[in-house]
Amino acid sequence: MHEASLAGGVLQVVEDAARREGFARLLTLRLEAGQLAGVDVRALRFALDSIAPGTVLEGARIDIDEPPGQAWCMHCAQTVTLRQRGDACDVCGGFQLQPTGGLELRVVDMRVSDD
Repeated sequence: MHEASLAGGVLQVVEDAARREGFARLLTLRLEAGQLAGVDVRALRFALDSIAPGTVLEGARIDIDEPPGQAWCMHCAQTVTLRQRGDACDVCGGFQLQPTGGLELRVVDMRVSDD
């Protein structure tokens, strides 16, 4: 379950920001886990909830957006939605697709408090 190590990385990013920016409490954390990123969002949420006690994540609301995958079809020269790697172009049925979006796992923003 690599989501546990991803959760640890997210915690590190948030703790680094707390040290750098001097905030005491995280109220809301918004993440983006693209559909092509290979992340099981439910497992990531579970891992984040598991490591939260005693950390800056404790008590924070965690929102995880899942932007759709996108790809450039080299055959029909269109940008298309891609549900998963290996799918065909929904315009021409071709398989020469270069993923261009929905690949990322990133912290989008945080709402914090000084108290």
